[in-house]
Amino acid sequence: MPNATMPIETSLSSRELELVDAWWRAANYLSVGQIYLLDNPLLKEPLELKHIKPRLLGHWGTTPGLNFVYVHLNRAIKARSLDMIYIAGPGHGGPGVVANAWLEGTYSEIYPHVPQTEAGMQRLFKQFSFPGGIPSHAAPETPGSMHEGGELGYSLSHAYGAVFDNPKLIASCVVGDGEAETGPLATSWHSNKFLDPVTDGAVLPILHLNGYKIANPTILARIGSDELCSLITGYGYEPHIVEGDDPKIVHRLMASTVDTVLDKIQYIQTEARAGRMQGRPRWPMIILKTPKGWTGPKEVDGLRTEGYWRSHQVPFAEMAAKPAHVKLLEHWMKSYRPEELFDDRGALRPEIAALAPSGDLRMSANPHANGTLPMRELDLPDIKSYAIEIKRPGKQDAESTTVLAAYLRDVLRGSAASRNFRLFGPDEIASNRLSRIFEATDRAWDAERLSYDDHLAPEGRAMEILSEHTCQGWLEGYLLTGRHGVFTCYEAFIHIVDSMFNQHAKWLKTIREIPWRRPIPSLNYLLTSHVWRQDHNGFSHQDPGFIDYVCNKKAEIVRVYLPPDANSLLFVMDHCLRSWNRVNVVVAGKQPAPQWLSMDQAIKHCSSGIGIWEWASNDRGIEPDVVMACAGDVPTLETLAAVDLLRRHLPDLKIRVVNVVDLMTLQPQTDHPHGLPDRDFDALFTTNKPVIFAHHSYPSLIHRLTYRRTNHDNFHVHGYREEGTTTTPFDMVVRNRLDRYHLAADVIDRVPKLGYVAAYAKQAIRDRLTEHEAYIRQHGEDMPEVREWRWTPVDPNLSGD
Repeated sequence: MPNATMPIETSLSSRELELVDAWWRAANYLSVGQIYLLDNPLLKEPLELKHIKPRLLGHWGTTPGLNFVYVHLNRAIKARSLDMIYIAGPGHGGPGVVANAWLEGTYSEIYPHVPQTEAGMQRLFKQFSFPGGIPSHAAPETPGSMHEGGELGYSLSHAYGAVFDNPKLIASCVVGDGEAETGPLATSWHSNKFLDPVTDGAVLPILHLNGYKIANPTILARIGSDELCSLITGYGYEPHIVEGDDPKIVHRLMASTVDTVLDKIQYIQTEARAGRMQGRPRWPMIILKTPKGWTGPKEVDGLRTEGYWRSHQVPFAEMAAKPAHVKLLEHWMKSYRPEELFDDRGALRPEIAALAPSGDLRMSANPHANGTLPMRELDLPDIKSYAIEIKRPGKQDAESTTVLAAYLRDVLRGSAASRNFRLFGPDEIASNRLSRIFEATDRAWDAERLSYDDHLAPEGRAMEILSEHTCQGWLEGYLLTGRHGVFTCYEAFIHIVDSMFNQHAKWLKTIREIPWRRPIPSLNYLLTSHVWRQDHNGFSHQDPGFIDYVCNKKAEIVRVYLPPDANSLLFVMDHCLRSWNRVNVVVAGKQPAPQWLSMDQAIKHCSSGIGIWEWASNDRGIEPDVVMACAGDVPTLETLAAVDLLRRHLPDLKIRVVNVVDLMTLQPQTDHPHGLPDRDFDALFTTNKPVIFAHHSYPSLIHRLTYRRTNHDNFHVHGYREEGTTTTPFDMVVRNRLDRYHLAADVIDRVPKLGYVAAYAKQAIRDRLTEHEAYIRQHGEDMPEVREWRWTPVDPNLSGD
């Protein structure tokens, strides 16, 4: 067959073939039992309706293939003492992964109430997709799983993320043919161009073609072997095909193929690590073609089932209405000959159990997958070494992410020996002003390099591919195996990974409730090139809504930070890199912007997450007339400019400025661990004064977070109103009424005592907005009074001079 390698001779003796097949039958038996049975696990009495679950849930179609792969990998692990994990990409292959963990003994070690006995088997069956039990997919509760089975399309990027900087690890990754149709999976094949055979481990992709999705054929199963192998070869792999439906023949082919590809992986690594390899290696992979629902009923009610989409989930149901289905189930389960597999107590027979590796070499017990390795903290530098000196708030400009880049550079240097930190992003490291990290590392790159390329090297730890999905998947795999990282992205396009973030947050929520899983390093997003400075790219690049989505997740998992300047960003990122079991979202601009806080001030302010900026306020010792709150760098700038404007026009107005860095402080303490107690919130925002809140994202989020606070009815939030285009930076905030003029006008409207006194000020504000519109249309840039504005201290004693 062109472009593919077919095994020629077997690696199995006749006795080994019998034992491998027996394990496979045992795993299949346990998988069917989990889907169907409540009781009578060993079928010691005739099967009756009372032994069957009233609601049948689960997926059979992919499971026998997953079980088949698992036993063949086990044979190789034991023979070669391999450090290997098993990633089950097909969405709901949970029955098989759980079955193999139970057969290996790991499941009973972790969950002693499910022992390797008849009673334990009954509990194993009952708990599956049952109230108070376990999910139908490979989930955090499943030993050996670091990949949520419902995460369709992310398996291969997770596998590669797991082996980066893990030179001894092999990640075997079963890719379902339905999963292979997803965009994230299609791109992640290119991860082999970023894998260094010297410093990284290896990924063994196994493309499982069983022909069907839920109700349709799969594309890759219907394009012909020549075309399929050309595709896989074009991705840079060496495909090895295993195909058939006769178990004895396919067992022999698979055993030989597994040995062949593992020999090839060992050869590549040995040659590369000895410095004898030139160019990028062509890593092997397996294409496994077997029937969907293999070994299940060939027909149900006269309709094709095995080898067809009808076996995708539960091959047949209606057990009460169709008594013949009870007999069909009994016949199916007995076809695996359980009496040959389990003893009278329900334990797997010793000669079959001996196929499993021992201890941590079992894939279900592998510390990389179970998060049981000792986790190394990062060696982080002192943030004070990178601080900007602030003599007066707002006097100088700086690019916050450029300042942060020097810090991240040294994080990379500090982790050089342990290789436990990487930076991930979709071709935006330079665009986001983080280029100083290239003083410490190169971009990972194992494809062709030209003489004039810069910062490309196989061992690089800056990961750039123009696929947010792949970046996220790599980082998740890296974190789930105990390392640290940052994902930097344009704010508008982080939405591409909404679903991946969602699944990871659910994983983190669940593992907090599983005592045998250790905390893992946090997933850290740095979102820059944000909405308020996308004036050159236009409307398509203007969307700050990811943080709104993040705030839907469990309070103990998510954090959202909006640092107003560079020193605040340094503190926040350092804090995030020291955290565990969280998703941290940090939003910071990359453009030159005023700097407000000294490092000491930033540490105090960001440690609290919220506070009064006394140097910008004039209400000390008395009640304010208005509270002007801000969250985000541009909202902070516009708020302070509005305060300056109001002071000049209405000098008697008492204004309190409150800056919010940690958005979660706005929630009540009962809703979020970072939430302010009501008395502290009321002290900041008062119980009856108007609050003009300039917010980075959509206004509704602030209302959501504060709706149960005493003074919520007086909160008037300005934020992104879905208005934008290619325009000037200041016009972006004007279009969304977040600018200093609209903020000041809202204060005038909301403070009752101003009334007629402020009529002249209101008119002046309207005039400036009119002049702004005319000026930008004529000159193509903002008015000098906007571009050149600087903060004037309220009280020189508080200015820092």
